[in-house]
Amino acid sequence: MCSCCCESMKIVAIKKMDLPTAKQADGEREFRVEIDILSRLDHPNLVTLIGYCADGKHRFVVYEFMPKGNLQDVLNGIHGEVRMGWGQRLRIALGAARGLTYLHSTTAVGVPVVHRDFKSSNILLSDHFEAKISDFGLAKLMPQDLDLYATTRVLGTFGYFDPEYALTGKLTLQSDVYAFGVVLLELLTGRRAIDLSQGPQDQNLIVKIHQMVGDRKKLRKVVDRDMGKGSYTLESVSMFAGLAARCVCFESAGRPAMQDCVKELQLIMYANMKI
Repeated sequence: MCSCCCESMKIVAIKKMDLPTAKQADGEREFRVEIDILSRLDHPNLVTLIGYCADGKHRFVVYEFMPKGNLQDVLNGIHGEVRMGWGQRLRIALGAARGLTYLHSTTAVGVPVVHRDFKSSNILLSDHFEAKISDFGLAKLMPQDLDLYATTRVLGTFGYFDPEYALTGKLTLQSDVYAFGVVLLELLTGRRAIDLSQGPQDQNLIVKIHQMVGDRKKLRKVVDRDMGKGSYTLESVSMFAGLAARCVCFESAGRPAMQDCVKELQLIMYANMKI
């Protein structure tokens, strides 16, 4: 991804999609899916498509430019030291939840859309840290009146995979909810979903959070140290961790719907106002 200035003097982001010979069909499919879906979407928490170009084996997608980059890089300090307080993180979580709720409704394209590759690096941030979901190359339109779609290949990113989808090949809207829960854990801890640099007991955020839900003393120890203690309440952190734990429930039936995540995050933001 790179940025440039177009004729209107507006800065845009350009994504080059390579079409390697061995996987040319896959690359072409992802390009067409992304253009098809993005051209029909309109929501403040989804990145805006400005244009695209297909020339020979070259494929380019032009988006609105998001100055703060992606959430994963910000959390990991890739572009310098940017400290986000708890309030900012809650607003990012809420914005992403609203974007996924829109995708999962029939409002967007007439049928629900499963993003299938939701992760912190696909959440772009504006100057004011407003969240916008990007990268729809693996997105799937759900068949009308069906709650699941059986796939022959499991696609997505390691660490954000819905385990039920990985085991059965059955894709549901709850697959996105699982990935959303992983992102919530990243926002809470400032750590990657899978961090092999940690000890064996601390490498997987999902395993760790299930061991700590309900224990506020343990939760305090995993809260990202980049957040000042004065920026959050233990009540809001506990509620947030509880929501994340339900989102990453192994069985999809135990996960909340995205519209319920939006409502709960609004309550968590209210709980954090009691500082």
